Amino acid sequence: MNALLKLTIRDILDLYEQRKLSPSEYWQAVEGRIDAFEPHVQALYLYDPEDARRQAAASTERWARGETLGVLDGIPVTIKELIATRGQPVPLGTAAVDLVPAAEDAPVAARLREDGAVIFAKTTCPDYGMLSSGLSSFHPLSRNPWVLSQNPGGSSAGAAAAGAAGFGPLHIGTDIGGSVRLPAGWTGLFGFKPSQGRIPVDPYYVGRCAGPMTRCVEDAAISMATLSRPDWRDGTSLPPNDFDWLDRSLDLKDMRIGVMMDAGVGLAAEPEVVDAVTAAARLFEAAGAQVVPVAPVLTRDMLDGLDNFWRARFWGDIEKMPKEKRALILPYIYAWAEGGAHVSGVDAVRGFNQTMEMRKAASKLFAMVDAVISPTNPVVSYPADWASPTNDPARPFEHIGFTVPWNMSEQPAASINCGFSQSGMPIGLQIVGPRYADLLVLKLSQAYEEWSGGVRNWPEPPHAR
Repeated sequence: MNALLKLTIRDILDLYEQRKLSPSEYWQAVEGRIDAFEPHVQALYLYDPEDARRQAAASTERWARGETLGVLDGIPVTIKELIATRGQPVPLGTAAVDLVPAAEDAPVAARLREDGAVIFAKTTCPDYGMLSSGLSSFHPLSRNPWVLSQNPGGSSAGAAAAGAAGFGPLHIGTDIGGSVRLPAGWTGLFGFKPSQGRIPVDPYYVGRCAGPMTRCVEDAAISMATLSRPDWRDGTSLPPNDFDWLDRSLDLKDMRIGVMMDAGVGLAAEPEVVDAVTAAARLFEAAGAQVVPVAPVLTRDMLDGLDNFWRARFWGDIEKMPKEKRALILPYIYAWAEGGAHVSGVDAVRGFNQTMEMRKAASKLFAMVDAVISPTNPVVSYPADWASPTNDPARPFEHIGFTVPWNMSEQPAASINCGFSQSGMPIGLQIVGPRYADLLVLKLSQAYEEWSGGVRNWPEPPHAR
């Protein structure tokens, strides 16, 4: 069973094709892993093994007939609970939301279903997806499989925990300021935030993207053929792409790569993080790239303006809630949101305008470089029950300095493991490409994974250690 859990999507599909493994047999291995590890990491919501068995059996029959639906037919997948699935509630991570079944699948869920993926669970997130943590007023506390006392990050907390724990090869998160990349960095996964509109989302929100979280780059690349199909419900949805997501051709000799070690604002990168990213930069240089230091794009005015805009927008969403409902929101989130009551309309617009300043600064930087590498997270780790690395609602976004600019500039960015701390925690390297150069980010990530060898020894359930 353990050997099956180490397979990549390509491995699994090859075995399906050769009739050496069926989707039902593979699902049984994943189900056993969930039974062993889920009580410790608490990554899943609406987990339904009986329905997963039914889906896997249907896929097994399709493979036997040679009538598969798509490239992910029979591949177990989780979806972050913020992404609607037909007939199931979307609690948004909070006890304050009424549990009303969704009328239809959001674009990501629809594409996965069309291709025959086995959607076996949703994954946990904090209240309204507004924390980099597994802390929630609705879900149990999600934990990092590497060290259970530590935080998996967020807001795609459950997706990260599920991926690192081995609950199948593919987990879909969402990212508005780093919520795919941050937890991927803290759990050793590859997390990909594509260009705005590359993976359609509904509802749309400024900077909000969906993206795959996987144990290797190729698994994410394979999933993009499915996830990137357009959907009219997202007004930013891009036209169908005509490129091969698995194309690995890359010539680094004429490439200029910027190394950003200072986010410009917020928490400074810890020494172990700096050392790991510096070592990664040397590998790009050894491969022929011109590696140059670059200044940050983010400023205090930009981050504080975004904070004001997010607070005002969120307060507008909840201020008309009955008081007894508002009282159910995680206190940390509510304390942060209350600040929005004092943001004027003019100040909220000024805050939003700072997203345009981020875009301009990013555009200026990418006029000089072909890609940027940086730390994903400034800190190695923090306790599981903290709401963020600062655990301070007055300083809620001090850890997103390396990640949030690329949401607002709509550029593709990924996090890939680049080593481990002395305490045994993963460290993430962020790779950023120009707008719409999603394939370049995947190629650079694939090259780095081949140089580094990737993560070889993933966490095991406590009783199996």
